[in-house]
Amino acid sequence: GAKVIVTPKAGKGTGMVEKAKELSEKHGWFLCHQFETEANWKFHYDTTGPEICNDLKSIGSDLDYYVTGYGTGGTFHGTGKYIKEKSPETKIILAEPGAANLIGSGIKTDRNDDGSPAGSHPAFAAHPIQGWTPDFIPLVLEQGLGLQDEMVEIPDGAGVETSQALARNEGILTGISGGATMWAAIETAKKAPEGSVIVAMLPDTGERYLSTPLFASIDADMNEEELEIARSTPNFILEPSA
Repeated sequence: GAKVIVTPKAGKGTGMVEKAKELSEKHGWFLCHQFETEANWKFHYDTTGPEICNDLKSIGSDLDYYVTGYGTGGTFHGTGKYIKEKSPETKIILAEPGAANLIGSGIKTDRNDDGSPAGSHPAFAAHPIQGWTPDFIPLVLEQGLGLQDEMVEIPDGAGVETSQALARNEGILTGISGGATMWAAIETAKKAPEGSVIVAMLPDTGERYLSTPLFASIDADMNEEELEIARSTPNFILEPSA
């Protein structure tokens, strides 16, 4: 029963946030303020962080690196805060698109009184990692900055390529952001001491990305190689329409 309101591309993430605010004021709807509310990161402090630490403790393992990207920043902030309190030696690696290195730019987001963005960030450019890095630095994220030990920039195309490689080689069907996180984790592993324990979460499934660039290289109809296989036996051959 949910209604999906799509905003113009030119408005970017700030336009989406402003439209949600307008609609909530017009119709008396509840506005989540997920980019600003403390409830966002506190939920991950209470749940995600303890889950990671408890699972590793149960197998007698330390955590050397925690790798994550950001959308609202709630996972990074809450999980990172808990991990640093319980395991101060753990290094937190925060990733963002190279095309939109908002944090890396050192430029802060201008804010309205409620903490929402007052405008688009000057370092933002369009990038293919859906769900990551809107055109502003969320307040939830900003309040957690300093927890990270290192920033990693994701090159264009790396998220899609790594997601496809995970499906092809590991049987893990994740989305573009999951691929980007894994790319950052792999790059971290290349530099980490041998035997290091690295945690990276892939919370989304590739099934949500069927109409995105992740699957753009896969045709809906059979290609010539697939047709040749189908024709290798006599029955139930779906020939392409003329």
